Amino acid sequence: MGDMTEDKGNKQIAIDRRYLRMARIWAENSYCKRRQVGALIVKNQMIISDGYNGTPSGFENVCEDEHNLTKPYVLHAEANAITKVAASSNSSAGATIYITSSPCIECAKLIIQSGIRRVVFSDSYRTDDGCLLLRRAGIAVEYIDINNENERTEENE
Repeated sequence: MGDMTEDKGNKQIAIDRRYLRMARIWAENSYCKRRQVGALIVKNQMIISDGYNGTPSGFENVCEDEHNLTKPYVLHAEANAITKVAASSNSSAGATIYITSSPCIECAKLIIQSGIRRVVFSDSYRTDDGCLLLRRAGIAVEYIDINNENERTEENE
């Protein structure tokens, strides 16, 4: 019986790594120069939404001002993915979001309200406020170093 659980766990890790690599590729769509972030929302083994950081629809595709600071109206990848699924016929309730960077506290609030139950990320944001809030809400938070095949940390204490 233990082998079945281990196989399922290894299969999930392989799937998680694959989606994180896809999110990293999706981040390449971002016009932001300082940092490119990608996000995928997956439910029932299907990508139901995607997003990358950038300006709102109809705005110029320039994320930084003349001082190389991110413009205040730039949307994060998670916000773009969540609002995109909200405008579709899909529901993010019970889904997993794969993000190339750990979520900030504002995106963590959106994740909680959207019904997403699991967050998997591959790089750390400058603060861990978002992850702390997600854990407080009972959402599974997992870090996977996609550059290291043996690295996986469950952060759901």
